[in-house]
Amino acid sequence: MSIIKRCVLVTLLLLPAAALAQAADVDCDQAPESCTTPLSRSLGAIKAYVTAPQRWDTPEWLLFGGAVVAIGASHGFDSRVRAHFTENSPASLTGANVDAVQDALPAATLLVGTWTLAHITDDGDGRREAGAMLEATVLSVGTSYVLNYASGRRGPNQTADPNRWWSGGTSFPSQHTTAAFAIGTVLAESGNSRYRWIRRFLGYGVGGFTAYERLKHNAHWLSDTVSGGALGAASARFAMNRETGRPDPEAATVALSPIPHGLMLRYVWRLQ
Repeated sequence: MSIIKRCVLVTLLLLPAAALAQAADVDCDQAPESCTTPLSRSLGAIKAYVTAPQRWDTPEWLLFGGAVVAIGASHGFDSRVRAHFTENSPASLTGANVDAVQDALPAATLLVGTWTLAHITDDGDGRREAGAMLEATVLSVGTSYVLNYASGRRGPNQTADPNRWWSGGTSFPSQHTTAAFAIGTVLAESGNSRYRWIRRFLGYGVGGFTAYERLKHNAHWLSDTVSGGALGAASARFAMNRETGRPDPEAATVALSPIPHGLMLRYVWRLQ
C-alpha cells in the first residue's frame, strides 16, 4: 500500500472524532452525566452505522433493494458508457487515476463552505450540518474502501472488460461519488425548507457532476458511480437521523390499498 493511501486510512480513523466532537453541544461542566468523549461518540457512530440494517424497516429495505436493482441495471451499460467517452482507444488503458484532486474539489467546497459560514455567523444548526456532512463522508468513504478491496474490480482505465472482479483493482464503488453524494445529500435535505430547491440543486448537482466527471475522466465504470451515489446518500440519511433523532414515521410509508379485483402495494417517500 502506498504512503498516500496509508495516510488516508489514518485520517479516516481520526476524522469521526473531530466531526462528532464539533457536532456535540454538551457542556461537560454543567452536565457531566451526559458528557461523552470524542472517542466514545466516534465508536458509537461506527457501531450504529455498521448495525443499522438490523433496525431497518420496510421502506428502508425497499430503498436498499431499489439501489441494488439500479446498480445491476447500470452494470449493463458499463461498456457502452466507457466507449462513449474513450471510443475504446488503446490510449485509455493508462492505469492512471487522472484529475482525482480536481474531481474532489466541488464536494470539498460545499463542506468547507458550510463549515466556514456556520462559524462566521455563529450558527449552531450550520455547525451540526457540517458535522453531519463530515460524519457521512467519513463513514461512507470508509465503507467504500472496504468494498474497493473486497470487490477487487479493475477500473476502465485498466481494462476494457467491466467484469474484472477480484483482480486487485479498487474501482467499485467510486469514492469521489460516494463523498460527493454524502455531502450533497446533507446539504440538500438539511436547513431551512424555504431554500430547499436551491439546496437540492446544489447538493444533488454536485453529486451528479462529480459522477459525470469520473466517467468522463475514465476513472470509473457507470455502476461504480451509481453504487457510490447510493452509498453516499444512504450514509447522509444516517448522519442526519443521528442529529435529529429517528426519521419522521410519515416520511416513508408502505401500505396495501384495495382496488377492484385485488390489492395495490403503495410506497410513498415524502422528501419534504
